[in-house]
Amino acid sequence: MLDPRELYVVDEAVVAKLKDAHPVLIHQLDGFVDAGQAGRIVSAHLLEHLEHEVLVEFDHDQLHDYRSRRPAMIFDTNRWTSYADLHLRIHRVVDEQGEVFLLLSGPEPDVQWERFSAALIGLIEQLGVRLTVTVHGIPMAVPHTRPVTLTAHATDSGLVQGYRSWIDRVEVPASFTGLLEYRLGQLDRKAMGFAAHVPHYLAQAAFPEAALSLTRSLSSATGLAVPLDPLEKASASNLSDIAAEMASSSEVQELVGTLEQQYDAIRVDQPDPVPSAEEIAAEFEKFLADREKDD
Repeated sequence: MLDPRELYVVDEAVVAKLKDAHPVLIHQLDGFVDAGQAGRIVSAHLLEHLEHEVLVEFDHDQLHDYRSRRPAMIFDTNRWTSYADLHLRIHRVVDEQGEVFLLLSGPEPDVQWERFSAALIGLIEQLGVRLTVTVHGIPMAVPHTRPVTLTAHATDSGLVQGYRSWIDRVEVPASFTGLLEYRLGQLDRKAMGFAAHVPHYLAQAAFPEAALSLTRSLSSATGLAVPLDPLEKASASNLSDIAAEMASSSEVQELVGTLEQQYDAIRVDQPDPVPSAEEIAAEFEKFLADREKDD
């Protein structure tokens, strides 16, 4: 393996501000499954509403397959006017109570997963990270008119005590965030994640309600003070728009009504509606297939 340390540049002046901090590292990478854009909304929300600065800049040019995921460019009349630069960074972020945490965001690497994982684990050790957390959305046959449920996972079962286990065993395509948590578990380091269950019929659109649920769980698990008001307003507006669209479609009303009945019937006997592993895998594969068609 090539030296993982050659994948990034660290701002030592920002590192100095982390002395004795033992921060939480939140990671959210674009490019794999994030139904409802739930994880992306969370990371964008953190950077928009909290003080932050770049701590680590990765050499994303080594990690990205440009012919598989082409950045956008704009051609205007007779010349190229812009190019959407891709950035993979760790930011130092300060919450509302002054606690420092770290946020890794950007495109999921297409190549060199093990090298990138080794680079991150080295940084986790160097920076004294106490807990690593990831958030994203997964498509599920649930109605948007009911509370968003979550799947919680961790390297230490004590971290997810109190969260209902949804899945006994299921095989799905790998993601880098999954690999990182797996590698951290092998090293007995604490890592966990939350997957919000997004209504499958909204998986390709933004669904702020899922991001709101993820942010609340994130705050509960880490103790970080993150503003919720902007997400609450965005969610209320989005749910209002969905209700207006439903009113004009009897087909959608029927679909949602059926899901509500299933959801409520299961909750009579169980705290959370638990789909089978086959159902989860099927929704997962359908989401990936639909996204490939859109690309």
